Amino acid sequence: MFGIGKKRDREIEDAVAELARADTLAFGGVGFANTLLPATEAYQRLEAASAERPDEVRPHLDRLLDSGSPAGRAYAATLLERIDPAAARTAWTALGDDPAEFTTFTGCVMGRSSLRAYAASRLAEA
Repeated sequence: MFGIGKKRDREIEDAVAELARADTLAFGGVGFANTLLPATEAYQRLEAASAERPDEVRPHLDRLLDSGSPAGRAYAATLLERIDPAAARTAWTALGDDPAEFTTFTGCVMGRSSLRAYAASRLAEA
């Protein structure tokens, strides 16, 4: 049992590290081959962990919001929506001042967005 907890902690830490350096935001497969990017896989691992252990994941999301890449901060705010919607709204509002850009993928369609524009669209959806 002890080994399983350590393995899960390592998986969370690895996923956070991947998102901290992510340069692309994609929530599903990309391209014609529908390939999952490493950041998408990391997001999915954190999403699953946050459903099981939100109190353990939350500090990692706060750290990503403070020091992650632009795409990593967008992933973190999205995950925060599931754990604490009010805190997510605050995070999106703060990110609304950030002009940093990242690549986006929706299926086969690649684009660019700024945190400012992406946050505005997330706040408009809420």
